[in-house]
Amino acid sequence: MERYLFLTDLDDTLLTSDKIVSPYTKDILKKYSDRGNIFALCSGRDINSTRLVYKELGLNLPGSYAIAYNGGQIFDIDNNETVFRTGIRQERVAEIFELAREYDIHVQTYNDSHIIAREENECTAFYKRVIKTPLLTGPDFMSHLSVPPCKVICIELHDHEKQERFKEAAEKAFGDELSLMYSSDYYLELIPKESGKGAALIKLCEILGIPRENSIAAGDAGNDLSMIKAAGTGIAMINGMEEVKAAADVITETDNDHDGLALALKQILDL
Repeated sequence: MERYLFLTDLDDTLLTSDKIVSPYTKDILKKYSDRGNIFALCSGRDINSTRLVYKELGLNLPGSYAIAYNGGQIFDIDNNETVFRTGIRQERVAEIFELAREYDIHVQTYNDSHIIAREENECTAFYKRVIKTPLLTGPDFMSHLSVPPCKVICIELHDHEKQERFKEAAEKAFGDELSLMYSSDYYLELIPKESGKGAALIKLCEILGIPRENSIAAGDAGNDLSMIKAAGTGIAMINGMEEVKAAADVITETDNDHDGLALALKQILDL
């Protein structure tokens, strides 16, 4: 019997605006899983937040995975272990933080348990409205990084042009090692070149022995683009960015508040 791998983004894709999974979508995902298929949350969030969301949503789908940091870490939920991880060299992280200080812009990174930033500010408060991972701050922030972190995120709430200037400078300085993309109007993600949601999809297919043509990926934003392109079937939310919809094989007929993803998955696999 053929098995499928389904990766989905969280915000504005699987989750409604109220940050829940609707009963209908849960029912479709259970039918999908009951056929022996594999489910994975694939998020830009840190690994703790992604795992917590899976638990709080009550999905309970056997064999599931949590993919965090835009593909930087793949976590086997049933076996409670990381099966893949890649990160940014620590000296490069320090350079990114220094560049951000020059541009007067907030950046933060992560260790296995905390968000790491120079200081607590409006940006960290905004970020933690949804993300419950605890925060560590201080001038010695680098001391909290024992291994290369999977990503750095730049947050700018008011001046997108300033964020674009930082992006241009970061691409010039670090573009040979890092990919930069927006995951929302406010969040600019910096990840290793070998990372990305598309790379995670390919890696997990290899680990599970599932042909890539049997993979499905769904999302709405720029950081979802690589996995939508890499998947056998790419699903773009109708409420998503135009470039994501242009790259997809399927565009949902309804948005994330009206079971758009579940209806598309049901149709693709005849659930």
